[in-house]
Amino acid sequence: MKKAVVLAAGKGVRLQPFTNTRPKHLIPIAGAPLILHVLKAIKEAGIEKVLVVGYYMLEKIKSYLEELRSNLKLEFEYANQGGVYGTAHALSIASNFVGEDDFLLIYGDIVFDYDIVKTVIRAHESAKPIVTMATMLSSKPQDFGVVHTHEDRVLKVEEKPKHVITPSYVNIGIYAMSPEVIDFSKRTPLSERGEYELTTTINMLIEHNKEVLAVKVREGSWLDVGRPWNILDANRFLLNKLVTRQVVEGAVENNVSLKGPVVIEEGARVRSGAYIEGPTWISEGCDIGPNCYIRPYTYLAKNVRIGNACEIKESVLMEGTHVGHLSYVGDSVIGEHCNLGAGTITANLRFDDAPVKVTVKGERISSGRRKLGAFLGGYVKTGINVSFLPGVIVGEYSWIGPHILVNRDIPPKTIVLLKHQELEFRCSEK
Repeated sequence: MKKAVVLAAGKGVRLQPFTNTRPKHLIPIAGAPLILHVLKAIKEAGIEKVLVVGYYMLEKIKSYLEELRSNLKLEFEYANQGGVYGTAHALSIASNFVGEDDFLLIYGDIVFDYDIVKTVIRAHESAKPIVTMATMLSSKPQDFGVVHTHEDRVLKVEEKPKHVITPSYVNIGIYAMSPEVIDFSKRTPLSERGEYELTTTINMLIEHNKEVLAVKVREGSWLDVGRPWNILDANRFLLNKLVTRQVVEGAVENNVSLKGPVVIEEGARVRSGAYIEGPTWISEGCDIGPNCYIRPYTYLAKNVRIGNACEIKESVLMEGTHVGHLSYVGDSVIGEHCNLGAGTITANLRFDDAPVKVTVKGERISSGRRKLGAFLGGYVKTGINVSFLPGVIVGEYSWIGPHILVNRDIPPKTIVLLKHQELEFRCSEK
């Protein structure tokens, strides 16, 4: 199998504010954007030609991949879906690329063990069904497409059912397919959600007595990145896989302590007094310290600057962000080119120890995480001594004045200042 179709059209609305300034597939995690981790996995499986089906900010995805074309040694083609019409519609426009060959179909916004792709391809080439799909046992099957099977044969796929046995096997978005599937995708009816869905196509295949095979993968070997805190989950998942030893290519001054697996890319600088615990990834152009504490499961993208005496704990900081001295960023995701003033603090623990809730598409949702900080969109600025309560979301391009406690979400492009500040002056007796 030499061809793959990568689906990358979604807007990632539930991942706002980060997807307001970049496509979901270019969110940086553990050293690379999401889509690059997917491409590395399919490259390892022997794929040579890739069709990227996109829509939202497709030009950004295309520009990024074209820069990497020679390094990846993959041949890219692109198709614009023209809107968010669903996964079956995306497949239907891939017919010219696919031709008469069996192919891999994969979502471009998931993280997983790279070996899953090889396993699916081997099973498909051995059994020769019309579709082979990867499934995994999930404790939250209601959030995904539930796959009903008898032995290894798929009987039905049910998209995000309201009532389901927990745990159940779910569809994880990795398929091997015969080109015949494309004909069915073109005849797929509109779903109740207003999209042409691949799960409907698969059910049509089953109704026509076509064999659909399920490959059950190890529990915990796949993650969906659908909500803001999933960026932290995915970062932890990938750092555990990718960072297994110290790789120090940047400049590290004297009196720096590196504990465990730490990656410091060429062009990064770590100043004296820094204490860094792995797994952690520090990208090129980063400037750390002096006297900083970087804790495990932190990823600093290109050109991040961490000032004197800061602590960063299990967080993702996107490219070009600056954190002023004496600040604490914990269990947080900070967008690109943010500037955090001195003394900025992200609280990450509720007094009652309850899971932190976050507002997603207007609904308060439990993250399931006892510790969770803030989510700052790209280009946010804070003054000195700004504090964020757990689970707060700040929209892109917002400015927050000094000495403010942010206890609620802030919309994009908003300036927040203290309305009243009364000062009392008295004469000193001396």
